Amino acid sequence: MEAVPARARAYVACVAVAALLCLLPLPAVRTPWWEVALLAALSAGCEQAAAHRRFAGTFYPVLLAGAFLLPPPAAALVALPGALLSPVEQRPRGLRRVWRAAQLTVGVWAAARVHGAMGGRDTVLASDFPYALVPAVVAVLVFCLVLSLLDGGILALAVGAPPTPFGQWGRIPVRRAWRGLFLRSLAPVAVHGLAGLMMAVLWRSPYGPVAALLVLLPMCVSWWVFAQYHRERAAHQATIRALVQAVDIKDEYTRGHSERVGQASMMIARELGMDDDRIEVLRFAGILHDVGKLGVPTRLLRKDGPLTPQERRIIELHPEYGHEMVRGISFLGEARAAVLHHHERLDGSGYPYGLTGGQIPESARVVAVADAFDAMTSTRSYRRARPVCAALEELERCAGSQFDPRMVTALVHALSRHGWHPAVTADEPGVPRPRPAVPGPTGARR
Repeated sequence: MEAVPARARAYVACVAVAALLCLLPLPAVRTPWWEVALLAALSAGCEQAAAHRRFAGTFYPVLLAGAFLLPPPAAALVALPGALLSPVEQRPRGLRRVWRAAQLTVGVWAAARVHGAMGGRDTVLASDFPYALVPAVVAVLVFCLVLSLLDGGILALAVGAPPTPFGQWGRIPVRRAWRGLFLRSLAPVAVHGLAGLMMAVLWRSPYGPVAALLVLLPMCVSWWVFAQYHRERAAHQATIRALVQAVDIKDEYTRGHSERVGQASMMIARELGMDDDRIEVLRFAGILHDVGKLGVPTRLLRKDGPLTPQERRIIELHPEYGHEMVRGISFLGEARAAVLHHHERLDGSGYPYGLTGGQIPESARVVAVADAFDAMTSTRSYRRARPVCAALEELERCAGSQFDPRMVTALVHALSRHGWHPAVTADEPGVPRPRPAVPGPTGARR
């Protein structure tokens, strides 16, 4: 976001003006200002903790407690100090701080406005359950909706899109900018909203603010645990990247092969209607499927001329080597089975265990099709790449004997809609062209 387009800067400026308009009535607001100061200090402390990676994400209970306790302008003010003072790593730092402060200010103001209009502050003061839940739930929904709408706008105007199936980068199309933002953020914001409501009720109870602060303790502990999980996951992903880079260095003829197989596996999984978490696991399975080649002597991977039966048996151990390497990475789940079994065939003629039909894990059947497809459509030193249509015809010919027909059909349908434009190809300039490893059953050596 270093080179922010003018339209994005204008958008941020408009949201900032809206935030200032939310704060304009502050001089006329009658509220205990010590409450505003205390909540703002708590919010700023949480922002600082998140910025120093003690916690994960943004901590909303204090902001939402302010929305349930205070008039809209005062509640909106609670978000400002933390957002403006929190450290920002990426540039432009000033613009990012202004954007975050304006976004939270508008979101909290809208939530407080709706909550107050529904009589929420009276129900909080009276500890009137379950009626206090209704305005709180609506306020949380409004808060989440406002943040999602504003985030979608900045995505459409300024931020590079994530890698598409074609490896392209650019602005997210308007029709996709808001897709899934609200639903993805709703669950965590709802949990934070419940904690904020508990804080607000205790704050107005005879026990006072001290009791309300106790609500933050279990939330902070759970937040910290969640952050540890994310740090561990990030460390595992860094390990995965290092392993894949090592494979690319050792077996140079397949440069980019792992990433492309991960991409094709993801397309198949999405076509089969799998949920997002499982799609991500299958992407990892595709990326890591050949990691066991690190255990194969380099001289065999780069040998000129045909392999002897003994050398072939050594190379065919790479799925077992790979499984040993990744079995300790717990979040990979079924990806580990795919690493071990991606060379099995439905008719039992594959390796390492000669499994048949349904004995082969579904993840391995997905990766097997993705692996064969990329092998056939990549240029190698001994042949040119096959056209996509020819590769798909070969997969369909071998469906039922070598490949799962469901996976082949899913890939065909996915490619008919999205095409195949991998970001990394094996015939890019400067890529060495040593002898390939193992001949694949479809005629493409893998």
